[in-house]
Amino acid sequence: MTHVQLERSEAPPETLWQEEVPLIDRIPRPVGMALLAVAFIALWQGVHAIGLFSPIILPPPAAVFRDILLVGTNLATGGYMLAALWITLQEVALGFVIAIAVGFTLGVIVGESSFGERVVLPYLVAIDTMPKVAFAPLFLAWFGFGISSKVALAAFIATFPIVVATAAGLHASDENARMLFKTMGATRWQTLWRMKLPLGLPHIFTGLKIASVGVMAGAITGEFLGGGKGFGELIRVAAAQLNTPRIFSLILFLSLVGLALFWLVSFVERRIVFWRRRAEAGGLNA
Repeated sequence: MTHVQLERSEAPPETLWQEEVPLIDRIPRPVGMALLAVAFIALWQGVHAIGLFSPIILPPPAAVFRDILLVGTNLATGGYMLAALWITLQEVALGFVIAIAVGFTLGVIVGESSFGERVVLPYLVAIDTMPKVAFAPLFLAWFGFGISSKVALAAFIATFPIVVATAAGLHASDENARMLFKTMGATRWQTLWRMKLPLGLPHIFTGLKIASVGVMAGAITGEFLGGGKGFGELIRVAAAQLNTPRIFSLILFLSLVGLALFWLVSFVERRIVFWRRRAEAGGLNA
């Protein structure tokens, strides 16, 4: 046996490193969500069976499911709950549009100008640290008990995530890219619209997702505290009547509306920020 053959025979075999995926991470998403829901309902039923809480505070799952069917039937047949849901949807939609307009404008001012960062940003941070629900009486006094106060509160709560995300997105551009645009003679406006905003869209959509959750909370809080004819008022009436299953049912349908708005923002993000999706796919295939 030659010296070269001896070295080849003694060389360790080539190994391919593979990451070991935990068993829990290999469970399909629908199966995992179904198992989690079953475990939660079983725990809920167990707590009710041992009598840890009064049925008025925590009703059994069966009672809540029956009420969910009643609320769903009322919505499907065009009952009074559908009219209340429509009012809440208007408040959420208008509040979200206003929050996008105001939040994007303030975010550009803060992220694009030294004046905005030094002068405007401290005031925004100070307001953001305050409990926003405490502003509800002020909005009710300023805009009345109609839909305007609920829209204002919803927009107020949803604005700040958009401001922060927009400012962060404008700062996310690479210094070399900014210098390249500058050497090519691009104006500040052209640099903003053709370089900074496209690169900052992932950050901006993150703020929009957070705002889509906050705008729903703002509208319902306004209805709950200031009356009206939306779902928040139905929750307030059910709470006054100690109708806990009805409260759970209404909250469930409101969460579905919030999820729909969140998924809508995510869908628009996938359509607009297409290069990010391709980059992630390329990274997975590499």
